[in-house]
Amino acid sequence: MPRLDIEDSSGAAHRQVDEPESNSVTFTLSTPTSPTSHRRPRPGVSRRGSMEALDERSPLLQRSRSHMRIHNTYDSMRVPNLSRNHSYTGSIKSIHRHHSRAGSWGQRLVSAISDRAESGLAESKSSLFPDERVWYDQFTSTDWVHDSIADAYRVKALRSRKDFWGRIIVLFDSAQGWILMGLVGVIVAVIAYIVDVSESTVFDLKDGYCSKAWYLSEKKCCPLGPCTDWIDWGEVLEGHSMGEQWAEFGVYIFFVVALAVLACLLTLTTKTIVPSAYRLTTLDENLAAVAVSPPSNDNTDDDGTTVSPRQLTPTPAPIIPPMIYYSAAGSGVAEVRVILSGFVLHGFLGLRTLVIKSLGLILSVGSGLSLGKEGPYVHIATCVGNVACRLFKKYDGNDAKRREVLSAAAAAGVAVAFGAPLGGVLFGLEEVAYFFPAKTLFRTFFCCITAALTLKFLNPYGTHKIVLFQVHYNFDWEYFELGTFMLVGVLGGAAGALFIKASRHWAKKFRGIQLIKTSPILEVVLVALVTALTSYWNVLTKLPVAKLLYNIAAPCDARDNNLDNLGICPSSIEEIPPILWRLLSAFLVKGLLTIVTFGIKVPAGIYVPSMVVGGLMGRIIGHLVQWLVMATPSWRVWGTCPLVADGTCIQPGIYALIAAGSTMCGVTRLSVTLAVILFELTGSLDYVLPFSLAILVAKWTADAIEPLSIYDLLTEMNSYPFLNNKHKPIFTGDLADIVPRVRRERIIDISTSPLVPATSLRTKLELLHQAGELDGGLPIIRDDILVGLIPAPDLEYALDNLENESSDLCLMTSVPSIDDSDDGHVDKTDFTPYIDPAPVALDIRSPLDLVYELFVKLGLRYICVLRDGRYAGMTHKKTFAKYVREMEEKDGSTW
Repeated sequence: MPRLDIEDSSGAAHRQVDEPESNSVTFTLSTPTSPTSHRRPRPGVSRRGSMEALDERSPLLQRSRSHMRIHNTYDSMRVPNLSRNHSYTGSIKSIHRHHSRAGSWGQRLVSAISDRAESGLAESKSSLFPDERVWYDQFTSTDWVHDSIADAYRVKALRSRKDFWGRIIVLFDSAQGWILMGLVGVIVAVIAYIVDVSESTVFDLKDGYCSKAWYLSEKKCCPLGPCTDWIDWGEVLEGHSMGEQWAEFGVYIFFVVALAVLACLLTLTTKTIVPSAYRLTTLDENLAAVAVSPPSNDNTDDDGTTVSPRQLTPTPAPIIPPMIYYSAAGSGVAEVRVILSGFVLHGFLGLRTLVIKSLGLILSVGSGLSLGKEGPYVHIATCVGNVACRLFKKYDGNDAKRREVLSAAAAAGVAVAFGAPLGGVLFGLEEVAYFFPAKTLFRTFFCCITAALTLKFLNPYGTHKIVLFQVHYNFDWEYFELGTFMLVGVLGGAAGALFIKASRHWAKKFRGIQLIKTSPILEVVLVALVTALTSYWNVLTKLPVAKLLYNIAAPCDARDNNLDNLGICPSSIEEIPPILWRLLSAFLVKGLLTIVTFGIKVPAGIYVPSMVVGGLMGRIIGHLVQWLVMATPSWRVWGTCPLVADGTCIQPGIYALIAAGSTMCGVTRLSVTLAVILFELTGSLDYVLPFSLAILVAKWTADAIEPLSIYDLLTEMNSYPFLNNKHKPIFTGDLADIVPRVRRERIIDISTSPLVPATSLRTKLELLHQAGELDGGLPIIRDDILVGLIPAPDLEYALDNLENESSDLCLMTSVPSIDDSDDGHVDKTDFTPYIDPAPVALDIRSPLDLVYELFVKLGLRYICVLRDGRYAGMTHKKTFAKYVREMEEKDGSTW
């Protein structure tokens, strides 16, 4: 193998490095890769060496800066350009590139108003803020600190103008957030309206069609009850040799399977390939995917000695299959939560995902599978917020500001899903939002109200209700029912926790089968067949989940055309036992179907299916209490309850709704949000206390049985670098316990010279990529003192701009004798604009609690470590998150 001489960063003697073979390990991908957009190249910049690579290269903030050319005075040997084409990490960068977005109309409007809209302090050569940044790469973390400072400089630049147009620009800038919130709310409501209207028509196609208008559902075709305009398939197939009932059954099975397969095929078009270098296990809700242990980053020999830099030169990694995920599959709530915490998942919130998931959701819900549309509404709404951010550079060019809009959009998804704008705000605060300042809270409230009002005006169900399962109760609860409400809460929490355990077990056992793992559509066909075969014969399980929830939660004296005659309202004590058996069979069927359906490759939510399972259980308990009161009317504990006209004051629908909320609490661990949602669904203050009490007990029970919620489980199984900011772990050590030893290939030493060979920087960068630290950084050291840090994405961007990387020397610190030239020439070898001169640093004796607070509260990507003022190492957020996860698994506790 040929050898290359590469000069060390300190200017010392040349060291030997193995040159990579030209036939390095690559993957031949026949399937679509990550979604990407295209950008126009920056004028005047020649990106040699890695133009084929994928990353986000457009600068986040632009400024002009003059530099003097630093000529190479070192007698360095010319070596081949070590571009990303030589990388062994399997990075997505070697496949294609994410690019910047074209200027939006909002940006053009600001530019038309003033030519200084994008200038100001950032244009000043004397600015101390290094605002030349690149877009975030796939699976990296947002630099919250930088984005916050960048926005502060942007606002300061806008306010520096005191003339009339300057004030107009400031007002327009302030109004952009409100414009986005209102626009997102309206669009989310319109999409929810389209899905609500379409899925009901598609669902009813399994039973028949409307002769006067095929696109109408049965209720809209015959609003007053059965009519001749609705044609059952039995009438169409009358005289068939199979018989009318069996013919209808065959058509029913065909539509269930066909719609489910179509939804799956749409979902599979969002397939995204993730190269193995990203060190993730699975990226979807297929919990059975085999986790691949990443190679150890501990660069020490068995005897404890440090491995030399020569031995740590990038070497071909073992062949590990690329990971695959489908952005339109599942509910997407877990991924939205991770994205809002600062993790970057390109393509997951794009326009393509938005369209495909909306269409797939109509088909999957219409197929009759045991899934809901409420969870996917959160993902769809977040996609709307992400796409809408492109209107204004204020949000499009700043990931931290963008996440303010995404938080509000996710809340609007819950608002239209449950008809609960207040519940949506609390959902954003309790479940998905990571940073939720007061300003974001008020704008989220505005977005939710806008979405709910728009959906109210659109009237998707023709009842002037936002959702189908809004109910109202006419009787208050009795004191003796508090005990049964608490029992319902315990059972609901236990059911939710057991659902999580059963889903994990089913995924690992069934989806661990190689045929199922490699053929997602086969699993969808099998689940659809089982659903059709078991649901057709029960009038309860045949209903759509939202309609079933409404029927079991509604009071028996309700008068509503949307209610079906299901025979679950007894008029005497003798009618209660048959109802109990019917409810019990539906409970078992729905429970099992929900377990096997969760995780298949179609758009699917878990909120309403879990509520339906709990609601059936609660309805059973309600009828048992009702039977007990009617059987023993003389018991004094009942008070005046038996004196009601029908012999009992017990309303089984109340028990069904309380159990529905308790079970959903056990699955998602939402608490205050659920209590408010149930309050908004009933519109009654009388039942806020029973709802709250049952949810409180349910959460305690679920936490005792299964510490993880369903979204915590997905986050853990997918190995997302997510630090839970709602459950602080208990630390017993300090920073020294997790900081690896300092290695020369992980630092830039400028003790002997501020000029560092570009080839040496490229080698160090490749080592970071090989370790999976795409968003890491290289500290700059002078005489063991930390003098700065250059982020890995910025270093890669700067190296790609070099005209002759094999021989260039790069300036890594300011040199007083070198001033900016007046000819406007930009020196591409001056890397000082990319260097953070004051990275966050802690003493090595700092407690891990402080490290946790810095990562969670400040959103840092890495923290430098000092010992007595001298550099002692660096810890990355992903490394810390992995340490916390392993610590919690070892202790058997939860975050």
